[in-house]
Amino acid sequence: MAGSNDALQQQLQMGGLIPDDYGDPGELAHAAQALGLTVFHVDCDRAKSKSAVLRAIAGAVDFPEYFGGNLDALLDCLTTTVLDQQAGALVVLCNLHENEPTLSDHVGDIMDTFADAAEYARDNARVLAVARLTREES
Repeated sequence: MAGSNDALQQQLQMGGLIPDDYGDPGELAHAAQALGLTVFHVDCDRAKSKSAVLRAIAGAVDFPEYFGGNLDALLDCLTTTVLDQQAGALVVLCNLHENEPTLSDHVGDIMDTFADAAEYARDNARVLAVARLTREES
């Protein structure tokens, strides 16, 4: 199990998108906290559009009131937030409705924005990782 945790911590230290096979969400949060990363859980369950997802992210990460609600503003606020953290951050997007017709065309752009912010974080000696957690269908 320690090897699994070590691999997860290495993945987190690289930043960017964490693969879906990372395992237990609690293990992910624990590994991130062990690295000194601030963990933000974004509840996207009710967000069925791009603007609703951006609002959910803004609320969970506590973006400033003037958050512009577009991808440029998301990039600006993510980079500012990650620089405010001692080591960096993990953003967990919970129940992102990737197949929702009003959202599916925008998920790639949102994830690309996270990738750009993760690169900026790396360039500034911080980590920004993002994971997507989907509730198991029964």
